[in-house]
Amino acid sequence: MTSVTSLTDLVHQRLAAALATALPEAGSADPLLRRSDRADFQANGILALAKKAKANPRELAAQVVSRVASGDVIKDIEVSGPGFLNVTIADRAITANLAERYADDTGRLGVPVARQPGTTVIDYAQPNVAKEMHVGHLRSAVIGDSLAQLLEFTGETVVRRHHIGDWGTQFGMLIQYLDEHPHELDHKDAEVSGEEAMSNLDRLYKAARAHFDSDEEFKTRARRRVVDLQAGDPQTLAMWQKFVDESKIYFFSVFDKLDMEIRDADIVGESGYNDMLAETCRLLEESGVAVRSEGALCVFFDDVKGPDGKPVPLIVQKSDGGYGYAATDLSAIRDRVFHLKADTLLYVVDARQSLHFRMVFETARRAGWLNEDVKAHQLAFGTVLGKDGKPFKTRAGETVRLVDLLDEAIDRASAVVRDKAQDLSEEEIAERGTQVGIGAVKYADLSTSANRDYKFDLDQMVSLNGDTSVYLQYAYARIQSILRKAGDVRPAAHPELELSGAERALGLHADAFAETVAEAAREYAPHKLTAYLYQLASLYTTFYDKCPVLKADSPEQVENRLFLCDITARTLHRGMALLGIRTPERL
Repeated sequence: MTSVTSLTDLVHQRLAAALATALPEAGSADPLLRRSDRADFQANGILALAKKAKANPRELAAQVVSRVASGDVIKDIEVSGPGFLNVTIADRAITANLAERYADDTGRLGVPVARQPGTTVIDYAQPNVAKEMHVGHLRSAVIGDSLAQLLEFTGETVVRRHHIGDWGTQFGMLIQYLDEHPHELDHKDAEVSGEEAMSNLDRLYKAARAHFDSDEEFKTRARRRVVDLQAGDPQTLAMWQKFVDESKIYFFSVFDKLDMEIRDADIVGESGYNDMLAETCRLLEESGVAVRSEGALCVFFDDVKGPDGKPVPLIVQKSDGGYGYAATDLSAIRDRVFHLKADTLLYVVDARQSLHFRMVFETARRAGWLNEDVKAHQLAFGTVLGKDGKPFKTRAGETVRLVDLLDEAIDRASAVVRDKAQDLSEEEIAERGTQVGIGAVKYADLSTSANRDYKFDLDQMVSLNGDTSVYLQYAYARIQSILRKAGDVRPAAHPELELSGAERALGLHADAFAETVAEAAREYAPHKLTAYLYQLASLYTTFYDKCPVLKADSPEQVENRLFLCDITARTLHRGMALLGIRTPERL
């Protein structure tokens, strides 16, 4: 695998080496390099080092400049202000570095893998059995899927876990009703759509609920069923499985529409940890982490108190012997740490559950299941809001069905594609409309920092102007169109050519792809990747406006500009794929 050292790292290495010789006592000091408006890079680490060494910062900066090896990478370096260093990169280095990335035949664009990758379990996309997925399920699925792809790309071993709600007292009511109306989940055809499966479940749920609320004898039978289910009665479990299977038909259809691969083996719901619950409670009680309080098994915390000032415990086992969410979540931690051998547990879960997870993680730490080597982290995400800035609801005040939302996004995007399409068939417009619509929804979600709320505004999402995935997809399609028009003229790097300002800006940004991916993965921040890609597309637009490609001044310049076009397209394609978004070749 070809791994390319970025220009940032090359400059960093040269400056660090010069610093070490100018100020040996500083050891391996960080020059604090960043992109700058005044030059290609600015290093401002010398100020702090000079202060520490009681030296004059401008004099120290001048000593560093005199020791920097310039030429192949650094064209020019000068002292600025109180002791900053302004660094200009040689045009040749920009083109040569991109050429190395371009030559990487693995499709990784020279992005290295992490030196010491670990194993991360990502818990995301957690719908409930026998219940419709709504807008609240969107963020967990979209953010989790992107993080899984980002981390895998950096070399991490990723285990996906979909902790679906497939257990609990409501199943007594559903199972009992199905037992008394055995054909309610029968299918007319062998092929069942997700919509049909959900409508079966919805109808049965409503009928069972009405029966449960109005018929005391049915209520008693339903409650007995819960006991049978928890005791593992084979017939009751078989009927419970029917609900799980029917729900999965629906789940898979929604994830398919979201263009996400969800594998059956990765779905380990609440029921998957049933056999561990009693042992989890025993281990917590024997170690003194949990104590009995009013018959329930509880964990107390100094900093968690109710409005009355009394401690609010995490209840692991209720006084009637039943288990709560905490027992399941703690058992899942044990499974993920000791069986799956994870060193990072990542939970992509709504911010409203933050207190619960804080208590669960602290309990696991006290029990010794989490420690310095094994960390758990909740990526708490904000709420999806309507245009009015309030939680997203239908006009009737109901929660918005996820499928309706996605269908509307596809319809809006298809209209945009149809309006711009020049030589696309109806079939192609439908396919591109789906890719643009789903991309628009994902990008709007991912371009907001996860912990913030965001407004779901379809007009803005499918706009060709501004920070949208449609803008990026059109930039990619425009490049493909130029490459097709070039015919037999192939993209080729010419490091000997001087670059214009627009070419340099585009080239330097394209070279920063690897460090952006590493940062987005390290910080669980897909929004940093979306910001990078939007800037890449914007810089490409400027380049396209200022630098004729096919009508450039010389054959070498035509090839070099085609090369800049192609490396931009490949970077957009790879970056968008890490966000789970398609880049159509024609739009």
